Amino acid sequence: MQLDHYSTNFKKHTFPITVVCENVTNAPNIGSLFRTADAFGVEQLIFCGENISLGRKITKTSRATEKSVKHDLRTDALEVVSELKNKGYFIVALEITTESTALIDCKFPKNTSIALVIGDENFGVSEAILNHCDAVVHIDMFGQNSSMNVVQATSVSLYEITKQLQLN
Repeated sequence: MQLDHYSTNFKKHTFPITVVCENVTNAPNIGSLFRTADAFGVEQLIFCGENISLGRKITKTSRATEKSVKHDLRTDALEVVSELKNKGYFIVALEITTESTALIDCKFPKNTSIALVIGDENFGVSEAILNHCDAVVHIDMFGQNSSMNVVQATSVSLYEITKQLQLN
């Protein structure tokens, strides 16, 4: 029998994961990031950039999760990453580079807070932030495209990270 939203028995859990969004400005993507963060028990979302709006346009995809997911708006993503690094966070960027590691090959620390940095829809994570990361990971792609939507990629990454954090 298929369950509905009211009859599922998923155990609620919050993971020590902060998602830092560098210049993610598309309203449907922002709304979907709230929903994804809620689904994966992310501790908080930090949206960084100049033109970020959390107005009405995000609510269609967020399904009211913006009311329950802790979040912050900041201007400078590099400043946020530096602050988190100084607090002892393991900083990992989701980006394809000449030095990036496949997501499934990265071992995420279990007793350390993690900051997952995602980049804007067109240009990805900035070089300045990549230089501050403890790891840079990519998702292996098997089709002819070399990337996927930022929310889809974040979902895949959070699945792998939370899966590793749940293992004993």
